[in-house]
Amino acid sequence: MAMNGLIIFITWTDPRLNSPMYFFLGHLSFLDVCFITTTIPQMLVHLVIKNHTLTFASCLTQMYLVFGVGVAECILLAFMAYDRYVAICHPLTYAQVMSRQICVRLVSTAWFFGLINGILLDYMTFRGPFCRDNHIENFFCEAPIFSLRVIFADAIVVLLSPMALIVISYARILASILGRNSSSGRGKTFSTCASHLTVVIFFYTSAMFSYMNPRSTHGPDKDKPFSLLYTIITPMCNPIIYSFRNKEMKGAMARALGRSSLSQTESV
Repeated sequence: MAMNGLIIFITWTDPRLNSPMYFFLGHLSFLDVCFITTTIPQMLVHLVIKNHTLTFASCLTQMYLVFGVGVAECILLAFMAYDRYVAICHPLTYAQVMSRQICVRLVSTAWFFGLINGILLDYMTFRGPFCRDNHIENFFCEAPIFSLRVIFADAIVVLLSPMALIVISYARILASILGRNSSSGRGKTFSTCASHLTVVIFFYTSAMFSYMNPRSTHGPDKDKPFSLLYTIITPMCNPIIYSFRNKEMKGAMARALGRSSLSQTESV
């Protein structure tokens, strides 16, 4: 929460980070905060209280938020890959193509499809009666527990479509990098994409293992680690990955923390 909150603060207040890449990064951190606040508080309650009960409305709401935020993050990561493609392969028209207005529309599109997808999954999952014991073998309410066919069909669209855009963007970026003569230019270009590519691998790998596996591979011991990975571990690692591999982010964090320390000293 602290790291993601710091990234949100510096990307929205530091004028040196006034670029589409950091605009998207701020919204990615906001989505990670939503992921954490949706899953961890309820999980902590169940770890402390012996009676692990959850109302139907709470389960419905939690599943809607998890899938709404998850799909929005899938789409946002694809738009971030497209942003890197335009910046590297078309630098002269980058400012025009990725204007502030376009960036706002792209982020709004990610949120819109995420929230609509959450409504669709909730409806498809809970439209039928529940005749068995309502016992959930996971840290939170998830659609695969109730309807594997629905979630598999949905994952083909919401996971593979953004993944296709990411693969195409990075394929063209790789072709552009290999076509350059300067080795230092190649290294600098690759370093700007390394953080985003690492986050993509973490998020999409865990999500695909969770939602695109055959029925026979699902089980409490198999589902829990992947659910933990993409809902808690990945949001925790994202700010660390971006801050360690990005000099501008490290500089902005140092300036923000320096201003905070200075203000505390002056108040004392």
